[in-house]
Amino acid sequence: MPSSPVAFTAASPGGTKGSAAGAGSRPKLERAYLELRHPPADGGTGTPGPPLDTIEFQFNPKELTLAKSAKWERKTARGAKTAGPAEFTGPEPSKLTLEMFFDATGAQDSKVVTAVEKLFSCCVPTDRTHDKKAGTPPFVIFHWGGLTGFVGYISQVQAKYTLFTAGGLPIRAVCQVTLEELSAQLPGQNPTSGALAARRVHHVVTGDTLPLLAFREYGDPAAWRDIAEANGIDDPMRLRPGSTLLLPAAEELGT
Repeated sequence: MPSSPVAFTAASPGGTKGSAAGAGSRPKLERAYLELRHPPADGGTGTPGPPLDTIEFQFNPKELTLAKSAKWERKTARGAKTAGPAEFTGPEPSKLTLEMFFDATGAQDSKVVTAVEKLFSCCVPTDRTHDKKAGTPPFVIFHWGGLTGFVGYISQVQAKYTLFTAGGLPIRAVCQVTLEELSAQLPGQNPTSGALAARRVHHVVTGDTLPLLAFREYGDPAAWRDIAEANGIDDPMRLRPGSTLLLPAAEELGT
């Protein structure tokens, strides 16, 4: 059976890896967020660079819209009265559209404006790539508890301010955000999977070490160097509980 157009992975039905809930207890509320990553140093679309920032949802989304399409071409033979059969020429990038709602009616401060400007900044090149004349926006990954989306970039942000202070400061906004998958299909990969290299995410818990994670993920503790490089880790002996690590695909190890 073919896989889903966009490959989301859920670590567990009740929350993230490492979270524990007793039998019959109420599931922990997980807050959705967008993880921003530096583009790869080589300017490609492979393993994302080190963490750049996060944009947290003030309220979890009510719905997620996924879209997947394909490229088809019809060739008509000379003298034929009808078009020939459609030929598949390749997949289009998957798209994820979601709504982000921000509200500051209580404090009536600039929190809403700051959040919207941060989303807009994802549609322009990062300072690092701009300085190198590469011009690449941040790589973005959607997270919601154990749910992890594809590696992509924000292709569109539409913000609608719906409430203002007496002085004209926006204190409520609804943003439509579209994430587009990066085109990096691996050899032998199911073209409908929507998966990319380095799309798995691990939430660090107390006791985690890079060699231990490498052994669990790849069966080879020596692969800790690949995890460290993918996450820009200088000191592999110090992992902060609660942080997230992007785990490279097995096909990328040693590349």
